[in-house]
Order: sequence, then structure tokens, then C-alpha cells
Amino acid sequence: MCRLSNAGLFGFKAFAKQHLPVRNGNESMTYHLTTYPQTHRNDMKRTKQNKISNRRKKQVEKSARNHEQNQTPESDTEESVQLPRKKVRWEGNSELVTALADTENGSSEDDASTSKVKLRKDCRVSGYVAGAYYDSVRCIVYVLEDTQEDAHFDLTNMLLEQCNSDVVLTSSKADDPFISVLQKYTEASGGVFQIRPHKEFSSHRGRDRLLSLRFLSELATEDTGQYLSVDSSSGAEPRNAYEFMQKRKQAAGDPTMKRWNAGIRLANYASLESSPLCISCLGALLDYLARERAASDLDDDTGVEGLNISGIEVLTIDKVMHINADALFSLQIFENESHASIHSDKTKEGLSLFGILDNTRTSLGRSLLRTWLMRPSLSIPTIAARHDAIECFLHPENLAPASALQTHLKGIKNIPRTLGLLQSGKAGVGDWQGLVKFTYHSAMLRDALTELHGGDQVGVVRKLVASLDIASFKEIGNAVNETIDWEESISNNRICVRPHIDEELDQRKHVYAGLDAVLCKVAEQICQNIPVDYTESLNVVYFPQLGFLICIPMQEEWRSEEGIKVLDGWGFQVSLDAVRADLNAHVYFKSEEMHVGASFDHFISVRDSRATDREIEIVQELLERILVFSEGMRHTCDICAELDCLLAFAEASRAYNYCRPQMSEDPIIDIDQGRHPLQEQVVDIFVPNNAQLVAGIGFGDSAEPQTEIDSLPMATSVVLCTGANACGKSVYLKQVALIQYMAQVAASATLGIVDKIFTRIQTRESVSKVQSAFMIDLNQVSLALRNCTANSLILLDEFGKGTIPADGTGLFCGVIKHLLNRGSQCPKVLAATHFHQVFQKDMLDPHKFPITFLHMQVLFTSSKGNLLNPGDMSISGDSESTYHERPEPTSVVAPGEKITYLYRVSPGLSRNSHAAQCAMMFGLPSRIAQRAQYVSKLLGDHELGQLLEEKMTAEEQENIKAAGIATYKFLAMDLTNDSYEKDIKLGLVEALGRAPRE
Repeated sequence: MCRLSNAGLFGFKAFAKQHLPVRNGNESMTYHLTTYPQTHRNDMKRTKQNKISNRRKKQVEKSARNHEQNQTPESDTEESVQLPRKKVRWEGNSELVTALADTENGSSEDDASTSKVKLRKDCRVSGYVAGAYYDSVRCIVYVLEDTQEDAHFDLTNMLLEQCNSDVVLTSSKADDPFISVLQKYTEASGGVFQIRPHKEFSSHRGRDRLLSLRFLSELATEDTGQYLSVDSSSGAEPRNAYEFMQKRKQAAGDPTMKRWNAGIRLANYASLESSPLCISCLGALLDYLARERAASDLDDDTGVEGLNISGIEVLTIDKVMHINADALFSLQIFENESHASIHSDKTKEGLSLFGILDNTRTSLGRSLLRTWLMRPSLSIPTIAARHDAIECFLHPENLAPASALQTHLKGIKNIPRTLGLLQSGKAGVGDWQGLVKFTYHSAMLRDALTELHGGDQVGVVRKLVASLDIASFKEIGNAVNETIDWEESISNNRICVRPHIDEELDQRKHVYAGLDAVLCKVAEQICQNIPVDYTESLNVVYFPQLGFLICIPMQEEWRSEEGIKVLDGWGFQVSLDAVRADLNAHVYFKSEEMHVGASFDHFISVRDSRATDREIEIVQELLERILVFSEGMRHTCDICAELDCLLAFAEASRAYNYCRPQMSEDPIIDIDQGRHPLQEQVVDIFVPNNAQLVAGIGFGDSAEPQTEIDSLPMATSVVLCTGANACGKSVYLKQVALIQYMAQVAASATLGIVDKIFTRIQTRESVSKVQSAFMIDLNQVSLALRNCTANSLILLDEFGKGTIPADGTGLFCGVIKHLLNRGSQCPKVLAATHFHQVFQKDMLDPHKFPITFLHMQVLFTSSKGNLLNPGDMSISGDSESTYHERPEPTSVVAPGEKITYLYRVSPGLSRNSHAAQCAMMFGLPSRIAQRAQYVSKLLGDHELGQLLEEKMTAEEQENIKAAGIATYKFLAMDLTNDSYEKDIKLGLVEALGRAPRE
């Protein structure tokens, strides 16, 4: 038993500190409580794990692998005997290693080819999960980028069910609950679960192994699929080491160049630059595959380089939308702004979709809202249930009940965290008060839910009403209130028990409370027996660790060399003069009476510690009563978080006039009067626009949509938007994606399910990346082409602008044609471009391509306010023409001419970016803009000869003549003559033809 001798000073807080696991201790302790929560037992196991040397771990691990490889089925049996799974526990390690006893060695080749390996790892600090998965049939590695995980491991469970892996690996430093989830899955599915050493999950090692894969480091020909290499069989034998190394470099290739190529091509398959956990998982997975291959294959080409891996694909979950980090950044779903002070590393949420939707009142609701925005649901019933709840909360009769619900939700704290602190003994007074507030506000929530009009038809309301066990919660609240003395607990900074709860505790506290009177009597007796000139004042104090002491102020003469004067029969104990050299320094003594009364010191100390021990026991009994209802309270808090998010959506819908969309099984986007939820917050007037898209309309026999959609007869899979600079094309592209993402921002909308969103909008450059800005754009487009499906949405904003116009035009047309050639698998594409030459007959011919051409309208007005281009007109008289073209002004920019952006989408093309007008609006001199427009017109008309033969004006000729004369005069000056030094400035002024300054 470990008693708390200092309970009078620290009380329950000291007890909480005693129950923290000692990671680096040399011996274990037996604590006062006999029951420990699961998390504490896990921490104690981790403590034992840290004591084991690395040598012992390697020996046990090696012996386990040798035992696994040596277990082979008997050859005289017709069928391989499946050995039972053997559990191997590392000495002192709390993680369990489960392995099949080499059943793969006795299986057939077909069975072995269908084996799957799954790897995942959880980050305990940041709460993120990542993983990698290998399919040996397709020889493809699927990766799950770093994604935030919730407390229930919903993403992990969905991933396990979808992949159905045979082998699951994880790190030895993964969380115990995470390991339990993986172990439970493998036990149910009959798979293999292994806990590998954490050193295998190094992001640095993972990146090295990843970049050594052959399909990344070596470029393969498209016809044969063979990797390019140099034939080293011809040529003479090397005569020295230099020639040998040169020949080897030619045969195997430059390793530095291979690594550079792999780093460039890696971004074409997955966005792993911001996913260190995923890279570490890939490294451990490749290590495992290399070991398995080395054990079963005696080929010389061993190691990671010899693995049969043909590609990497992003692992998408069937139930949630896939959106990578680039798309989240481009659409501004989250936006972290740095603190105003350079000395603070804190951030806050800026202008973002999460920022305008975050009207939550609880920390659990805010966390759940972030999870919903990072992984939007693909289930139409789930989305419809959320829409039903929002519609109910927006009903005029439910405004007051909804406001009351948000008020009571604000009083509910993070109860799962509080229960964890209570179990570990770290809870403070505020945590216990939060538990009582939860019991009160849960009862008030129940009353407010009954006042909702039509609330019985809302799923979240029914779930919350069913989970609210008001009788049990009231019992918890009353028990805590009746047991804990709040005022004394706050003053003592520990949990104190009320009087009249326990008679024994009251007696012990009564004895300890009478200590002041005892100290006063002892001080009076001592004052009568000491000299008058010794000290003017004294005090008798009591410390639980030291007993009774006489406290005397430090005298000035005691600071000399003679030191402190001690009376006969007294004993010096301690002085605070060494720490505090001020007038308040004191010296502590013990008299003979105090030495004789040492038993009384012990008596008071024992009374003090026993009172605190009894108080701790009462609080522990109360805690055990509360933990009976812990699961019910956690479940209620989860539903409250969901209710909090839906109420936040309803508040945002009411504030910004959002409406409910109609969800459809068809792969369509039909938006009427759509708005950008962020752009409309920063402008005075926002112009809404329509959008129509249908997936699966491409070239070939599949030129018609897969489903009959009568409402969208003219819609296509690709929408190409043109228009002037700064006219709102990018905003239009983003708003369509955000409306699909939110499924709320429009006057009316019919939306199908989008499983993935890819963007090429913003280029996130960094000196840490080896790619240029154009390479980053190519990686984003390549990633979209490799991973998009018919239900995906792709945004291409000015793709190809980072290189020369000819190459950029070709790449843009090639991407559009490639997507259209997919036929029925063509995704929904929104593109914007300034490459007006792509609309020629031999490129993206508007008459032949199933593309919807749109442009953003602008108006030109003269200095007198007259409209220069009053409207749109058809490009030709062809009745089959479905596009229009703006009439472009033929003259250069005139003085006072003004461009007005309407931010309104109209059918047709705009073959002019109006860059000159835009340049003048933003401060470029008009003469430069006029000259640029003139040169651009000549280049567009292929009249380069006229531009080259253009004669200079009279003014320009005079300027050149004057410059030539000044040059000759300057060359004629003799600067080497010393006598000319005084007149050098005058000579330069004369040569330049300027008047000298007076």
C-alpha cells in the first residue's frame, strides 16, 4: 500500500499524480486503488515494453520468423494441414503478434496469387490514419493518404471491410484501441495480424524504397511495356576503373537521375508529399513484400527493385467522397491563418467553407463537422436524412426550440474526455462540474426536443430521445452534487467531500481542523520561556512532512559570520535565508517539547493522511457508480455532436439563404442560380449562374447519356468556359464544385453523387519540391486522369499556361479529347482557357465535339457612356450551330474606353481575353496597352511581315539621331588627359546636349 503522507498539502491532486505511469522508473508501485481502468493498464504495459533492450527484441523477432519459416506441412499427406494460429508475445510487450504457421507454403499457386496484404498505421499524436494495400493479382499498390480519424475508427472499419485483406501489418507504436480494431478484424476474418517494429515505419526509409521501384525510376515504352535500358554487351572490355564505372552507368543508368525521375513521376499516382504516414506505411509494406519474395524465390533480382509492382493507385472508400489535399486547398474548404504575432505558432480559421459553416456549440460537434467536410458521404439516404433534419430546424415554428437546443448544447462539455480523465485519476474540479452540467443540460435537451414541430420524423431527434436516459443522468448529477463540496474543492484545488457523508471522515477532519487552536497554545507557552531580547515575534507552524516547528524572522545580526544563534535545548531545522535574502526570511527550530511531542507529530500526520485517504476512497466509490453509465453518456454525446452539426448547417442556411437540393441517382449536375458561398461574402453584389453537366457523354457509340434525363437534353459532360481576364471564370468553376460539395448553395439544384473531385486550379510551389510550376500542374492533371471515374468531377483552370502557347494548346486539347474518348466513362469536366486557337476545325471543333461552350459576359463603353458591343450574335447562319461568339472590337483601346464585367455566364465563345483593357484598369499606361493590342492583332492575323517592316515615326527618328550624335561626342572625349579631369562633367553635359546646371 502506498499512503499519501502529504495529503494535507496536495490531497486528491497528489493522488492523481501518483497514478500516472512512470515510464522510466526502475520498479513498479502498488497503489491505493485495487481497480485500474483499461487505459492505465495499457500504460503500465507500455512501461514494461520500454524497459526491454533492442537486442532482446531482435532475438525474439528473429526466432519467431525462423519458427514460422520452418513450419512446413508433411509431404506424405494429400492435403496441406492448416496449423492453428500461434500467438507470439514479445517479452514485456503489450502488443500481440498473431501469425499463420506457414499455411501459404503448402497452398497452390493459384491460392497464393490471390493473397492480399494490407498495411495501416495510426498516428497517436495528431489523430491521423494512413495505409497501403497490395493486390498481388493486379500487382497494384493502393495507398490511403493521411486522413483524420475519429474516436470510433469508422474509417478504419470501412477500409478493412472494403479491402478484405489476408495480412494486416501495423507499427508497434500504434494506439492500443487501434490495434484492438485490427486484431478483432483479423480474428473474425481468419487473416494474419502482425505488429512490426516501429523502425520499419520510417518515412525516410519509406521514401527511399518507394523511389527505387522500377516503374517509377525507369521509363517504359508504351508499345512493349519493357523498360528502356542500354545494351552493355557490345564494346571492348574496360581497361581501368573509370571505364568500368562509365560502362556500368550506361548499362544500369544514372542512379541520381533515376531517383529524380521517380520523385517527379510519384506525384502522378498519388499526392504523397503531404502524407508522411502513408510514405512510412509504403516503406514497411515494401519491406514485407521483399522479405516474402526472398523467402520463396531464389532469383538474383531481390530487394525492393525486383518487386512486381506495376502501379500505384489512390485507395478510395466506397462510402465517402475522395478529395485530395490540392482540391481542398483550391476550393478553400479549410484555411488556416497565422497568428498576428510572429512569436506565436497558433493559427485560426480564415475565410473558408468550414469557417462559414462552423456554428457549432460543442468541441465534439466541431470535430465531427471537420470530419464531414473532409469525407463527405456518398450515401443518398444519409444525405437525405441530414437534409430532412435541416429542413425541420428551418421551419418557422422551430426557430425557438432550435435556439434552445443550441443553448443547452453549449453547456455540454467533452464528456468522453472527462470520463477518460476520471478513469486515469487526472480529473480536476472543472471536470466534475462539467459532468454535473451534462446531466442538467441533457434533461433540458429532452424537453426542447419535445417542442420541435415534426421532430418525430427526424432521425437524429429520434436517436437522441432514445439515448437520453434522464433518470440515470439525474442520479449521477445528484450523487456528484451531494458528495463533492465545491467551495472547499475550489479553495484547496482538489476534490473534497461534503460533511455528513461519512462519519469517520468527519471525525478525522474535525481533529485536523482544530490544529490552529493547538498551534496558538503551543506558541503562547514557548513565548514565556525564551529571552525577551531574542526575538520580537515568533510563530508555531505545522508541516505534515516535518511536524511542529518554531518560525522566527531572520535577524540582521544572524547574517554575519557568527551565524544563527540557537537557544539551549533548541535544534536548528532549516533557514530560507539562502533562497530569500529579504526581510521576510525565516528560520525554523524545534524545541525540547517538540522533540518529546514527536508522537503527537505522528498522530497529527496520520490523522491528516487517513482523512485524505478516506476522502479518496469515497470519490472512487462515486466514480465506480458513474462508470456504470459511461457507455450511455458517450453514445449520447456522439448524437449530440451530430445534432450540433445539423443545427449549425440550419443556422448557416438561414443566414445565407441556402436551399435544399434534390439528390438523384443519375450522374448529373443541374444548378439553377448557383452562388459561390465564399465569394459572395466579400463582394457587394454577386451574380448567380446556372450549370448543367451529365456524365458519360463522349465519342463513339456512347455519345448519349446512360440514363434518360429529360430535363437536360442539351447538357454534355464537358463544359468549356472562355472570356476576358478577371471576368469570373475561376469563381464559376469553383462554385459548381462547392455546390456539389455542400449540396445546398443554389436557388434549386438536382445533383447526382460525385465520388471524387480533382482540381487543376492553383499551383502550390515550394523550394522543397523538385518540380517546376508547370510540372506541378502536369502532376495534378495526371493524377486526375489516372483516378477519375464516370462519377467524378474535374476542374481545369488555365491548364497549359506554364509553357509556350503551342505546347500548352496541344496538352489542353489532348486532355479534353482523352476524356471524351472514354465514352460512357467520361467524367463531368469544367474547364476554362485562354487558348482561343483550340476552337479551330482540326482541334476542338465546336460543330463536332460534344462540348458545351460558355463565356463570361462583359460590356465595353466609350468615354461618353455609349455601348460599344451591345450583345451576342450567332457566328454563322448555320441552324445546327449551338454556340455563339462575341463580336470583338476591331479598333485598339480608345482613351476613356471602359470594360464592365457582368459575371454572367452565356452560351457561346469569346475569342478575345481583352487583356489590354484589363491592363489599363489595373494601372498599365494606355500607350503600352494600345501598342500591345496592335501587336497582338497583327500576330493573330499572321501579318508578322507588316510588324517587321513597320517604319519609325518622325519623333522616334529624331530621338535616334540625337542619341547617335551624343554617342560620337562621347567617344571623341579624351578621358586620359589629367588636365581634362576638372571639365569632365561639363564635357559629358555637352555630349548629351543638356544645359549645365547653375
